[in-house]
Amino acid sequence: MSSRAATPDTTPALDPAIAARLKRGADGLVPAIAQQYDTGEVLMLGWMDDEALHRTLTTGRCTYWSRSRQEYWVKGDTSGHVQHVKSVALDCDADTLLVRVDQVGAACHTGDRTCFDADVLATEAAQDQ
Repeated sequence: MSSRAATPDTTPALDPAIAARLKRGADGLVPAIAQQYDTGEVLMLGWMDDEALHRTLTTGRCTYWSRSRQEYWVKGDTSGHVQHVKSVALDCDADTLLVRVDQVGAACHTGDRTCFDADVLATEAAQDQ
């Protein structure tokens, strides 16, 4: 079970119809893939619980749950590298989110445009072509 505090009853929560569809991991989290809305570039993978998804849907800014810091973080609040949400979709198994964003600046904490720029693994099939 997650160590995050329950959302107070006075705080609006994730739409129950959306919450009922989500298939969360044992930690209560769902992977959220951030993708540049106009190019299709995969930017990063973050984690969301119901509260992070609710904040993302209602503010238009990506909010994630940091597994290492055990707290919510809004992408760009510290770095200025903001993700403006264009759309959010749930995959066919209801266990992964695709968040299409307009990324301002780098998406990766290393300063790279994406988290997938630095370490491309070669496959034998790709080498044969």
